[in-house]
Amino acid sequence: MEQKTLLQDAMEFAAMKHAGQRRKGGTIPYLAHVIEVMEAVCRMTEDEEIRAAAVLHDTLEDTETTREELLERFGERVTAMVSAESENKRKDRPAEDTWLIRKKETVDHLAQAPTDIRMIALADKLSNVRAMVRDYRVIGDALWKRFHNADPVQQGKYYGLLAHAFEQDENLCGTPAYREFRDLCTELFGAGFDRDCDLFANA
Repeated sequence: MEQKTLLQDAMEFAAMKHAGQRRKGGTIPYLAHVIEVMEAVCRMTEDEEIRAAAVLHDTLEDTETTREELLERFGERVTAMVSAESENKRKDRPAEDTWLIRKKETVDHLAQAPTDIRMIALADKLSNVRAMVRDYRVIGDALWKRFHNADPVQQGKYYGLLAHAFEQDENLCGTPAYREFRDLCTELFGAGFDRDCDLFANA
């Protein structure tokens, strides 16, 4: 029997861990997002471990997966990349109360992160903003009610700061993925898509 590749193993693992989960505000299986993130990363690198980490990027954050499980099955480098993509959700507090500090941690982290971490984050955020734009074209401002922060101005500033982090990476700023991300954010947020703002001044 032919041995599974690392990527095939990661896809099977993610399918098992995300079983039953749906994308925000709809009935689309969560695995569709995982595959879309992987596809975007595959267009930017042939590194099998980065591709596998892209597939697994939400397993620590959004499932019951432990770091030890990932280490045993996928090794140190993949586990480290997945850990770097995982937000501390502070589940003991309402998500609305911690939104600003969580997003500040993400932006601060990406400002210093190596290209492999930024690459997976770019693919993740690109998938998210694609979905947001598609839904906004149908339901308009009702879209924002789905989020823990329903203020499109603050959302636009956050995505602007993400874009700034990706833009600073010479390995990413010229990619089709970055250009699509920037263009979709501009469509969605308009003038609110600010890549140089003080969103976290009071965080």
